[in-house]
Amino acid sequence: METLLELDRNLFIYLNSLGSETFDGFWLFITKQINWIPIFAIILYLVFKNLGWRHALMIIVVMALLITLTDQTTNLFKNGFQRLRPGSDPDLAGLIRAVQTRKSFSFISGHASNSMAAAFFLYKVLKPYLKYMGFIFLWPLIFAYSRIYLGLHYPGDILCGYVWGILMAMLMLRLYAYLRDKYFPQKEYVDNPTNDEPIRN
Repeated sequence: METLLELDRNLFIYLNSLGSETFDGFWLFITKQINWIPIFAIILYLVFKNLGWRHALMIIVVMALLITLTDQTTNLFKNGFQRLRPGSDPDLAGLIRAVQTRKSFSFISGHASNSMAAAFFLYKVLKPYLKYMGFIFLWPLIFAYSRIYLGLHYPGDILCGYVWGILMAMLMLRLYAYLRDKYFPQKEYVDNPTNDEPIRN
């Protein structure tokens, strides 16, 4: 474990050192959830357009439950492990660029777990209906990297957050499949999908 933690710290120091004041403003913009709203507004528009408002509302409700569950369980991890954020670790003082600091704990990353949970859920649900859904994974990658750049999370926090987000999404996909099959059993032909393709393959 000590070896893994040392590798994690060394990788963080390397990645964090790649930043410069020139790009600080960009990554501060990227790390704010509200600035990603236009992207998800477009996705929601396509969902409503292709699946109808009842099915779309069901997806939104399940996603809201997913984010709530993921966020709250992530906080349990943080309070349980109580890993200091890089910018709050006295051992790293003078070795990193802490563009932002937080008093909360580091492990696991809420940005990583929440963004990956949402991206994985949307990918599995919407891939048969919308082309190029794979691009949605650029969001958690860029979003979470901003936390390393700003000095708020180690790479290990990010990777474990990704894993937890996927696990939470898989759990909520079971709920979605049950509700979808109950309330929307008909085949919906958009790019020729079948109703059980998004989840059961």
